[in-house]
Amino acid sequence: MTTIISNCDEILNQLYKFSEDILSLGNPIADNRIEELELEIGFALPLDYKYIMAKHNYLSLGGTEVLGIGKELGNQSINSLYLFEHEEVGNPMFREFLPFSPDGYGNHYCLDLSKMESHICPVIFWQHDCSYTDKKDVEICNTNFTEWIKEVMIEWTLEDTNYDGSDKI
Repeated sequence: MTTIISNCDEILNQLYKFSEDILSLGNPIADNRIEELELEIGFALPLDYKYIMAKHNYLSLGGTEVLGIGKELGNQSINSLYLFEHEEVGNPMFREFLPFSPDGYGNHYCLDLSKMESHICPVIFWQHDCSYTDKKDVEICNTNFTEWIKEVMIEWTLEDTNYDGSDKI
């Protein structure tokens, strides 16, 4: 578990290098909303996700965001998104998928909570317009949440943008 925590700290330190012009971080979680979410959805959450969310209950870098936890956030919360994507859409997600980052086109990066091993789980990409008959048909993007932040948030941002928020030439 100490390796997971040190990886999380390393990823957070990489995020902290970005200018506040393109990085937005939520406040720490000081209550039991993470545990309440686990009870609400009936699955344990991965340690890397819980650790990072406890430090910053929202992440946004260059437009890619990780929604915060808590019903007071309304429709912009993971709680609301989970209910919507599992109960209100025509093509509902498998119950064990926790959507945490929308792509703006109806698709979501999700934690596959059914594949939890050693306190981590893979990240999948749910396409809202695909009719999946089996959850194994859904694309696995990253081995865990911190790897997703490293690739999708940090590396993809650095392809076009400098840490200060200026465009790369």
